[in-house]
Amino acid sequence: MGLFSKKKEEKEIRTPGAEESAPKSLDKGLEKTKESVLKKLSRAVAGKSKVDDEVLDNLEEILITSDVGVDTTLQIIERIEKRVSRDKYLGTAELNRILREEIAALLAEQPAAEGTGFSLEELPRPYVIMVVGVNGVGKTTTIAKLAYQYKKKGYQVMLGAADTFRAAAIDQLQVWADRVDVPLIKQQMGSDPASVVFDTLQAAKARQADVVIIDTAGRLHNKVNLMNELGKIKRVMQKVIPEAPHEILLVLDGSTGQNAFEQARQFTEVTQVNAITVTKLDGTAKGGVVIGVSGQFHIPVKYIGIGEGMEDLRPFDKDEFVASLFPSNPPQ
Repeated sequence: MGLFSKKKEEKEIRTPGAEESAPKSLDKGLEKTKESVLKKLSRAVAGKSKVDDEVLDNLEEILITSDVGVDTTLQIIERIEKRVSRDKYLGTAELNRILREEIAALLAEQPAAEGTGFSLEELPRPYVIMVVGVNGVGKTTTIAKLAYQYKKKGYQVMLGAADTFRAAAIDQLQVWADRVDVPLIKQQMGSDPASVVFDTLQAAKARQADVVIIDTAGRLHNKVNLMNELGKIKRVMQKVIPEAPHEILLVLDGSTGQNAFEQARQFTEVTQVNAITVTKLDGTAKGGVVIGVSGQFHIPVKYIGIGEGMEDLRPFDKDEFVASLFPSNPPQ
């Protein structure tokens, strides 16, 4: 399998609607979560001069209600207990610093995602991404944004419509493929998804595509069928490209909170997810799910969605994310 031997020139591309607004800043995209967390933190430490049991109990409640998850919250609280037993506590700003450092350290212990941002240097060609997730989480728009970002970097992108369970899924992906101006391989509704994938990878090799993004069905009502379908797709992929898929990307809706954890649990049971995208963070105060899902499942969060624009799908930077949620100079 060949490797990318040269850096491609970035392309200036535009799609309908892509230029309607500037990309959101991370602070703006996480505004609702940050405001919620900081207000709760301020109340938790009001009148306190040190971290006592009451503050820790309140902090535990804050993290859980921000959808960090029980398991990850308990890990964070344990880390903070060790810190405050030896460090002087000075107030809300100091607690923010401790939280920022300990959550960043926890995230740093998780495995790293393959590749950096939207660069495919030193990765196999074509790089095959299989996208999984339930209907309604933003899977199709995430695929479109990935295609847009990779194409902007100068890569040749191809899409495959392997969610043949719903005609609407194929039609919607075609609309996005047209907007981004990338080829889509598809068949009729009810076709064998593995057949679509086979055609897509054959075409990708013939056209020397750099990255292939495959959409899959989002049904969880019968996990056995889903497992069998995804397993068959992978086996067919490997007949064309032995190492494929290189990335199995699970898309989760951040606004669903604990439902996102359940979806992650079910998909990781039926397939080998190795990267996560958390979408719709700009419309929710539940942004803590990014911390929790990474900590609980030990799968890297590779991208976060913080807006509707094509460039509002951002590579996840754990340090920037935590610093945004717990700023150095929080409002008092």
